[in-house]
Amino acid sequence: MDFISRIAEELKEMAEVFPPFKLPEGLEAAREAPIIPAESSPDVKVHVRTIAGGDSQDMNIKIYEPVNRINEPIPALLFIHGGGYVTGSPDGSDSICQVFVEEANCLVVSVDYRLAPEHPYPAPIEDCYSALVWMSEAAEEFNIDINRLAVAGQSAGGGLTAALSLLARDRKGPKIAFQMPLYPMIDDTNTSASSYEITDERAIWNRGNNLAAWRMYLGSHGNGEISPYAAPIRTKNFSGLPPTYTCVGQLDPFRDETIEYVSRLAQAGVAVEFQLYPGAYHAFELLNPTSDLGKRAINGYVQALSKALNPKSEKVLTK
Repeated sequence: MDFISRIAEELKEMAEVFPPFKLPEGLEAAREAPIIPAESSPDVKVHVRTIAGGDSQDMNIKIYEPVNRINEPIPALLFIHGGGYVTGSPDGSDSICQVFVEEANCLVVSVDYRLAPEHPYPAPIEDCYSALVWMSEAAEEFNIDINRLAVAGQSAGGGLTAALSLLARDRKGPKIAFQMPLYPMIDDTNTSASSYEITDERAIWNRGNNLAAWRMYLGSHGNGEISPYAAPIRTKNFSGLPPTYTCVGQLDPFRDETIEYVSRLAQAGVAVEFQLYPGAYHAFELLNPTSDLGKRAINGYVQALSKALNPKSEKVLTK
């Protein structure tokens, strides 16, 4: 069956008009593509700070916090942008980070981690870990509730989210209360049925791009044993990880690795919630935020974060 014919009707137009790109030759063009500016929320204050990333390299983080804060500690979220480990920046996540602040009444730190292939694994995950440590150590400065720290990200950001939860557990670092690796890029083997199934260049993200992105991300590490901190599906022990929410589209090449990840979390006794969206391709909610499916997906994970970080709150989602 043709790929386009399998897409939910409300998502088809974007798939047909979205300009396809091919890695690695299309990497620079993808990086130079303009970002549609997000509308600034009057309820959210945004500022940039430079901190020490992995290898003590300077790294920018983007901080979002409520304008009108009461004098009580609030939860904090470390957000990790997507882009196949090779592209993207915090600026592309302004809209969703502001929504997280508004709906979950939290502070958000969005990390500008180094990108492959110039900076392959482990540079990106070490940058994210440094940002997590910084966020926990900044609890007094920003009046953060250290017992309500979360991590979240989409696609490669979801992969780094899953890896970061493992790394924080194993290093006995800051305790993560909740993780949200959304349609995560976590399996470098590309042997799942959905990896072979989604090959059409109109699929937004497909097998060819995924193979190329993993090669760029792993670099020289791709020639030996792959660390679970690079490809979290390779983890043997899923116990002790934080409660988890995730989702994926049925037409996403990451469908089956996400389902495997969810199953293994559940088998290890981790509380996990999962949504599979029919007729939906990779990052469908970001490209179609006003569609019914897009709104359902966004509301689903925003509400999950809000409930996890504010367990006693009866706040109703407004977006």
